[in-house]
Amino acid sequence: MIYISGASGFVGKALRAALSGARRPYAALDLRGAAKLPRFQAEDTVVHLAAIAHAHGVSRAELRAVNVELAASVAEAAAAAGARLLFLSSVKVHGEESLAPFRESSPIAPGDRYAQSKALAEEALAKVAGLRLTTLRPPLVYGPGVRANFLALMNALDRRLPLPLAAIANRRSLVYLGNLVDAIVACMQSERTVGRCYLVADGDALSTPELCRRIAAALERPARLFPAPRALLELLPGAKRLTRSLEVDDAALRGDLGWRAPFDVGAALRVTAAWYRAR
Repeated sequence: MIYISGASGFVGKALRAALSGARRPYAALDLRGAAKLPRFQAEDTVVHLAAIAHAHGVSRAELRAVNVELAASVAEAAAAAGARLLFLSSVKVHGEESLAPFRESSPIAPGDRYAQSKALAEEALAKVAGLRLTTLRPPLVYGPGVRANFLALMNALDRRLPLPLAAIANRRSLVYLGNLVDAIVACMQSERTVGRCYLVADGDALSTPELCRRIAAALERPARLFPAPRALLELLPGAKRLTRSLEVDDAALRGDLGWRAPFDVGAALRVTAAWYRAR
């Protein structure tokens, strides 16, 4: 059996759809309140997706309880049964900016509270004796149902707003929801991934201007970009996510499993744009 925590979330819904399409049995884990974990079996796989992704307005205690302590509890239950655990972490455990592409061996240097909680969770899981663990560290995930910054960027481009991003020369890795789910399933199917941590991405990184132009094309809108000094832009809250580089090297995943992203960026953005239009 495949057990999924966070099954009603952004990634969880897509994983459930993929498993249903492949006629693979799964069950959603209820981790709310006093709900008890099921008794896992050695042949089970637990995919732990449950987390607070947006920490604004959330206390440190609540963030730790959900993102760290809950993950550790699930890991301990899986280890006691000999079941596998696939943990969805984040590339942000390496930091907010990459001067060179991040690799699995890159130093752990989390910046914001969410990244810190993911780093602490990874540390806690590494201490669980006998745990058959696979960890995935994705960058920004986009696709149907996306929220927050990516959706805000889509809204701005759809409204044909001028954006001061034309002069940004950075490289940002992204991963489409369908590609991330495919990587999760590939990891579940291979014993070779036990004890490993992988970065995952669509492929080549994009600059922010190129991403804007591709999103705009998928929306059938012009990308109205104009240049502005990066230093000036970075005075705005959160602007460094658009101006700085965050690139990953997922050669380990591709090498170990022969994995290739089934969706290219153009197709992924068209699917995302179709969802955006149909909301």
